[in-house]
Amino acid sequence: MCRILFAALTGAALLLSTVAPASAGKPRRGAQPGRSGKKVWSGLVVATNAAKPLPATPTELHRLDGTLRRTFGYNQFEVIGQSRRALQNGEANWLAVSKHFSLHVDPRGVSSDGYRVNLQLFQDRQILLETDATLSTSSPLVIRGPQVGAGQLLLLLVVQ
Repeated sequence: MCRILFAALTGAALLLSTVAPASAGKPRRGAQPGRSGKKVWSGLVVATNAAKPLPATPTELHRLDGTLRRTFGYNQFEVIGQSRRALQNGEANWLAVSKHFSLHVDPRGVSSDGYRVNLQLFQDRQILLETDATLSTSSPLVIRGPQVGAGQLLLLLVVQ
């Protein structure tokens, strides 16, 4: 069961981290990706279906609410762990932590496509997923995680 879950998570992460819009690697006029001081919001989100869904918060999640509903088929999204950090070369690792899950983000530098990071998802102390991804200001990264109760864990990273 763990192997199937790991294979599914790895496949989803690779698919989502390699697909980027055509404009993903093009910095805005006058922008220097390595020195921009952009912030990254990382969140652990549980998606469920509720009879009376509550509005999505924080604003990073609110902006993605319609896309998440269409993509995953759930109508309520609850943030169970989050972190907001500046993306800088040499920036230290950070965590988005909940009671049972933690998302470890390790910045690896800037490429022409965006910000390279290594992601590790843990359940308690067991690693469920490790992948490299590229974050872009034009496209949030969403990874479908394991089933959690009656819902689904989602990993979100949004460059601001």
